[in-house]
Amino acid sequence: MSEYQYYEFLAIDRPLDDGERAEVRSLSTRARISATSFVNEYDWGEFKGDPRRLMERYYDAHLYVANWGSQRVMFRLPCDLLDPDVVEDYCVGDGASAWVADDFLVLDFTSEDDAGEFDYDAESLLSAIIGVRAELAAGDLRPLYLAWLAAYGAWERDEDIFGREADAEVEPPVPPGLDTLTAAQRAFADFLRLDDDLLAIAAEASPPLEEAVGDPDDLASWMTRLSAAEKDRFLVRVALGEGTRVRMELLHRYRDDTAPALSRPARRTVADLLDAAARRRASPAPRAR
Repeated sequence: MSEYQYYEFLAIDRPLDDGERAEVRSLSTRARISATSFVNEYDWGEFKGDPRRLMERYYDAHLYVANWGSQRVMFRLPCDLLDPDVVEDYCVGDGASAWVADDFLVLDFTSEDDAGEFDYDAESLLSAIIGVRAELAAGDLRPLYLAWLAAYGAWERDEDIFGREADAEVEPPVPPGLDTLTAAQRAFADFLRLDDDLLAIAAEASPPLEEAVGDPDDLASWMTRLSAAEKDRFLVRVALGEGTRVRMELLHRYRDDTAPALSRPARRTVADLLDAAARRRASPAPRAR
C-alpha cells in the first residue's frame, strides 16, 4: 500500500495576514493555503513544517492522519479560557499532552493503531471535531476526560504503552454528561479510538449534565446583569472580528457563575476502569423482551 498523509490547520480566532501566509507558504509549494486554513496531502515525501510551531504561532486547530494508523488533533486556546493547571490532571504521555506558549495553551491528542484499516474521508474529520475547542473554552471538560480515557484505553491494543505501575493511576475528576456527548465529542472519541464499553463504564460515575449547567434559558437573565459598558466592549470586539472569542468568553463566565457545586464520586484507578470494561465486553447483551 502506498503511503498517505493528510495535514490540515485552521485559524479560527484571527485570520493570517499576508506576511504570515507567506511564511507558511515557504513550508509547502502545493498546499491549499488561505487566511484561515492550510491543507496538504502527501502520497510521498514529508511535510517540512513543525506542527507544534505552527500551532504556537499561527493556528487554532490541527489534524493529521496517516494510513499506517497515526492520528493527531491539536487545539490552541487562550490560557484565560482554559486553565493549564486543570488540563494537567488529564495529560497522559503522548496520548494527551499540553504546553503553554505565550498567552496560549496548546492541547495535543494522538492515537496509534497500525492494525486498523484506513477508510476515512480525511477532509471531513476536522470539521466534525472542531466544536470541541469551543466547548473546552466554555468550561466543558468532557473532551479532556475522553482523551485521558482513550490514552489508557489504548493499553488494551498495545500492552507495551505503559508499565504495570499505571494500573494504580487514579482517574482525573469525572465531568458531568459523559453519557450524553455532543456530536463533536462523539466524533472526537471515535477519532481517538475510544472503546464504547470503556466509555460506558466511565460514564457510570458522571452526573447528569443538566445538574451541572442549569437551565439554558437562564443565559438571557444572566446577560442582563452585565454592565452597559461591558456589553459595549463586547459588541465592539464582535464588530472588529472577535465574535468567536467573545462567545467563548461569555459562555465560560456564564458557566462559572451558574454551575452548581457537584458532589464528587470516589475516583477509580485505571485498573478498575479497564477491568470493568473487559467484564462488560465479555457479558452477553441482555435479551429484548
